[in-house]
Amino acid sequence: MKNEETLKTRRSILEIQRAHEAGDVKPLENLMRAWRGVKALDSDDPRSFFMLGGFHGEPFRGPGVDDSAYWGGYCMHGNVLFPTWHRIYLYKLEQALQSIPGCEEVMLPYWDETDEYSLNNGIPSCLTDEKFKLDGAYIDNPLRSFTFPVKISDQILDNGNPSAYSKPKGYETVRFPLSGLVSTPEEVAKTELYNKQFSDSERLYYLNHNVVSWLSDRGSNPRRPLQNVHDLYKMCLTAPNYTVFSNTTSYAKYNMDNPTNLVQPLEQPHNDVHISVGGPNRTVTPPVIYASGDMGDNETAGLDPIFYFHHCNVDRVFWLWQKQNGFTEHLEIIANYPGTKSSDAQGPTPGYSMDSELNLSSPLYPFAKNGELLYPYNENDPSDVYTSMDCINIEKQLNLTYSLGSLEKPVSTLTKEKMTEPIHINANNSRKQLFVTDISKGDISGSFIIAAYITLDGTRELLGYHSVLSRKNVRGCANCLTHLDVAASFKLNNYTEEEVKRATFDVEIRAKEADNEAVLKKFSAAGLKSDVPPYKLEVR
Repeated sequence: MKNEETLKTRRSILEIQRAHEAGDVKPLENLMRAWRGVKALDSDDPRSFFMLGGFHGEPFRGPGVDDSAYWGGYCMHGNVLFPTWHRIYLYKLEQALQSIPGCEEVMLPYWDETDEYSLNNGIPSCLTDEKFKLDGAYIDNPLRSFTFPVKISDQILDNGNPSAYSKPKGYETVRFPLSGLVSTPEEVAKTELYNKQFSDSERLYYLNHNVVSWLSDRGSNPRRPLQNVHDLYKMCLTAPNYTVFSNTTSYAKYNMDNPTNLVQPLEQPHNDVHISVGGPNRTVTPPVIYASGDMGDNETAGLDPIFYFHHCNVDRVFWLWQKQNGFTEHLEIIANYPGTKSSDAQGPTPGYSMDSELNLSSPLYPFAKNGELLYPYNENDPSDVYTSMDCINIEKQLNLTYSLGSLEKPVSTLTKEKMTEPIHINANNSRKQLFVTDISKGDISGSFIIAAYITLDGTRELLGYHSVLSRKNVRGCANCLTHLDVAASFKLNNYTEEEVKRATFDVEIRAKEADNEAVLKKFSAAGLKSDVPPYKLEVR
């Protein structure tokens, strides 16, 4: 291993912010300077934030531009490359930040989403403040949003008409509770009217309130608390192998085959935080009814700066799992398991053919190891593209590490049995789960939330939420139409076996504003027109 003194450390953004407030101003000022620099570069510069942000989703490239069989971005979701692809993505963004003069030592900080501050207050203020004082002058905070230098548009057709997802030059990214739907004049008018009702202070209040709800909400019943993002992060650290740990597709199969397990995949709390920052909202309570921020859409999530602070924390938890489970030198992928094909979940990305096998040697397009900082890679030299094998050990291979953050201290002193039970339950309680399947993404436009309920002795109670990070134009995506089914599971360990036997269950789907009324009517107990719901529920 390299000398630890040479390792570069990624620190908590809250730690850097507090140091700044105490007089150590250089780290945060240089971070702001670096971000301002990459955002100011020409949109076609390989170091520019627009180029980098666009690798995740729009503007689509390669066959994803006009072939509906492909997901148009390079990002990996719902498969075993999810953690490693995003690990290299962060590494390349970090290199771009360091390319700005005077910022050579800048490291990308992580938003520690499970530290005490975030659980109680939400997002550190340096990620949401409107202004920042740099070199004696107040500038627009480069971590708060991004203004598009060019128009983006999904060119895949939906029933013969251009898909309703485009954003013009000059569009500025938004977060919960605001709407960023601006594809048509009608959407623009509706969005402007809706967004104007929130003052700056109200926008920040609702954003942080929503984030805290996802991170730490236990619900209103202290005897039967909800499972929150904090719980899910802790539980994913006990996943038995990399395949199950890495993504929701592999985990869904494992969970169905092992219904008494209590682990989670890293990708699920990752999805929840995306939705908490972008929307849709978990309830339909006025005035927050049309939340549609960019972090809630795969197409534009990578163009909100907070994406990278969130994903830096996801990578930190990935590294924690590796250290605590003995996987710092190797990872194992179960061949032919769900989540190991390019067409699984979101579909193939540029560079991949349909249904090709994914493994540790699969190229992590478009990230080049040689030549240009990021792109283009040498198509005639397969060794020029990073693979998962190049980033298993971040200390040895990438020369970086993480500062001590939440989850690390307590987890290192707990047994796996204690870690997997964040909620203390009676020994007689059920070990079963409620499985929700056959919910079709084709019926829902964009990301959505599954809310599951139990009715016991005439009282209906919320079991929990499961977020699904998706794209808006599902119906126009040929590949999506072959991967529509969503699977979710909810623990029943706050109920006895006898209670579970006599209970009934149902779900409600919370979607983006354009479809929410119709979706709620189709996927809710109150709105069902038939005794046969458009989903399947199973307890086992």
